Amino acid sequence: MANPNIANVYSGPDALKKYFDPDCQPPLPLVEIPEALNPFYKDGVRIYAKMMTMHPANNVKAIPAMNMLESHVVPGKTNTIIEYSSGSTVISMSMIARVFHNISDVRAYLSNKTSGAKLKLMQFFGLDITLFGGPSQPEPLDERGGIQNARRMAMVSDDIVNPNQYENDNNWQAHIRWTGPQIFKQLPQINVICAGMGTSGTMTGIGTYFKQAKPSVLRLGVCTAPGDRVPGPRSFGLLRPVEFPWKEAIDEMEEVGSPASYSLSLDMCREGLICGPSSGFNLSGLFQMLSKRKSAGMLSEITGPDGLVHCVFLCCDLPYQYIDEYFQKLGPEKFHPIHNENLTKVDTYRYDESWERPPTDLLPHFYEPLEAVKAYSWTIIKAKAQSYIIDLRNVVDYESWHLPDAINIPLGSLGSKTPSPYADPKVLEAQWLELEGIFGQINGSPNLNARRVLVLCYNGDTARVATSILRAKGVEADCIRGGYQAIAVAAGDFPGRPAKRLSALQQDIAV
Repeated sequence: MANPNIANVYSGPDALKKYFDPDCQPPLPLVEIPEALNPFYKDGVRIYAKMMTMHPANNVKAIPAMNMLESHVVPGKTNTIIEYSSGSTVISMSMIARVFHNISDVRAYLSNKTSGAKLKLMQFFGLDITLFGGPSQPEPLDERGGIQNARRMAMVSDDIVNPNQYENDNNWQAHIRWTGPQIFKQLPQINVICAGMGTSGTMTGIGTYFKQAKPSVLRLGVCTAPGDRVPGPRSFGLLRPVEFPWKEAIDEMEEVGSPASYSLSLDMCREGLICGPSSGFNLSGLFQMLSKRKSAGMLSEITGPDGLVHCVFLCCDLPYQYIDEYFQKLGPEKFHPIHNENLTKVDTYRYDESWERPPTDLLPHFYEPLEAVKAYSWTIIKAKAQSYIIDLRNVVDYESWHLPDAINIPLGSLGSKTPSPYADPKVLEAQWLELEGIFGQINGSPNLNARRVLVLCYNGDTARVATSILRAKGVEADCIRGGYQAIAVAAGDFPGRPAKRLSALQQDIAV
């Protein structure tokens, strides 16, 4: 807090250290939630979100991680950090260990019930991961759990440190050092402070701070309802073995379920306060306490001299790693349906505009001899030996007019008046499935894989879909932008020549 750095600029050799150090930053934002999210607004209650998500590590655990490593890493001696953590703490440690201590070997011990998305996130940040069975939130002192396994590993060598967020007092004391003073400086009239109880470090630190700084502040802890789960916080039963002085740091406790946590988090995100489920969890606990006091006529007991109740709850993390869980917990009624969702299963291959050629590329790239091509002498030109010209139009249109040596593969889903597949999703779905079925058998076929393929249709769009499919199967395929319509404009009508039938092409493909 000594250097607020109002300009919020970090430069020089220690720029990253300053960027992560709360003493070199402006206070993390404290934002009043809008009246639309505050059912107690007309009762004189004002609710503020402390955006711990705005720390460079994007979560509340960065504060204790910094404090714990500062006091436990031995310069020139510590090479490895091991921590049992479901995500945020050890991810923060991995960043802070590199920035402040030049340590890149950070190892995460965690439950085998951790989501795949969170495991990938931890891999993304360079963590060495070891999974353990048993409860997803083991008791800190359970010798069978990963917490004690991490502690034992640190005893093997002097160059290994296990900060152990569950037993390390520097965890909760970090919030006495930074979080509590920030909030009090930003909102001196605060009446209620609220945070979730996981390791209990956040609420223990903030609650301990306000007990000294402003004893009138109601300190509310929130834990999960029995049998339910929200990422981060614990149930009251799992808090019993935690040795931090959390009982002295809170005045009241609320139990919250996961549906309300995810729902309020979603509501806040849509209003512009981007935060994860544990943030909705904290706000839900605050709502429950305020509702009980309002029903009992006791809001006045926590009202300040200005006639208002100023409440602060912590926004602890971001929602992105939990997106799948929002859909599981809340159901479809919370989300707009996806229009044309059937397209998620078709047209799955990439496109490249270089595969869609102008009509002027047709003759010089796919036909010979050169003299006839230059003269547009349609009666004597022929496809190059290594070229296949595929015509997707119906048989009647093909026989009335087609390019020399073009092979007809008529599509049942394509006619002269069929809308573009890009204008009608049902057409795209039908054509893609039909083309995938036709070309599915050519993968590895020397007759097409060794040749250059040109695909044609009426207006070029269906051929473009076909080209995407062929390219995905390793065939060097192209199409003509605008199809036969563009060719006709460029060169005029010309008489057809005898052409192979579909059966002949199928025989070629089968070879």
